[in-house]
Amino acid sequence: MVLGIDIGGSGIKGAPVDLDTGAFAQERVRVVTPQPSTPKHVVKAVGEVVDQFDDADRIGIAFPAVVVNGVTRTAANVDPTWIGTNAADVFSDALGRPVTVLNDADAAGTAEVAYGAGKNRPGLTIVLTFGTGIGSALFLDGRLVPNTELGHLQIRDKDAELRASDRAREADGLTWEKWASRVEEYLQWLERLLWPDLIILGGGVSRKADKFLPLIHLDTPLVPAALQNDAGIIGAALAASLARPTAGARTVRTGHHGRT
Repeated sequence: MVLGIDIGGSGIKGAPVDLDTGAFAQERVRVVTPQPSTPKHVVKAVGEVVDQFDDADRIGIAFPAVVVNGVTRTAANVDPTWIGTNAADVFSDALGRPVTVLNDADAAGTAEVAYGAGKNRPGLTIVLTFGTGIGSALFLDGRLVPNTELGHLQIRDKDAELRASDRAREADGLTWEKWASRVEEYLQWLERLLWPDLIILGGGVSRKADKFLPLIHLDTPLVPAALQNDAGIIGAALAASLARPTAGARTVRTGHHGRT
């Protein structure tokens, strides 16, 4: 059994995943992200989730950071002491089994390309997660280009996520119409830079896609994520099944079970 875990700024969620279908094999477990969210405290909280699923032999973890060969190079919504930490080794040593760690948006995108709205779609697909920030995952013919961080594109002299994330919508008290205008401007920038074949919009806000998606006009097909907030867990589990232990996001290849 492969267990997927998604670490967020407020909660840590996990579930075993049926890799044939992309569905949870058991009910999801959630614990609160500890504060401070240092490696020691987060590893302990992750252990509490893992302990609910005794027969998991591999674990994948979606982490809010740039992850290079298992090492966390940034720290978004977790303690900065994670920067430079070999997270894959830390989790593997603590949990006593192989652990694969990858960027959380890359994990969500991996799930969408394997099981969701991006399945069997050729060309360039961009998966975006709108929440506290804007996460991004880029796929060329189903193969992940890791750690793209497209939410930090500069628009009107600000990071795009400071204007167009779901947190920005709430903080600025924007109507769906006004927020959709900001999102459209951001997506048009991506169109001009990358000329994608498909854009998938995910994150928690994708549950309310009917409120804003019809207000956004692009040349690129734009669809809501099929797996919504479950995508991080599912993608982390899939990454763990395909990657060599501790190899991080660079070994992930979606859409071809059993290959790395």
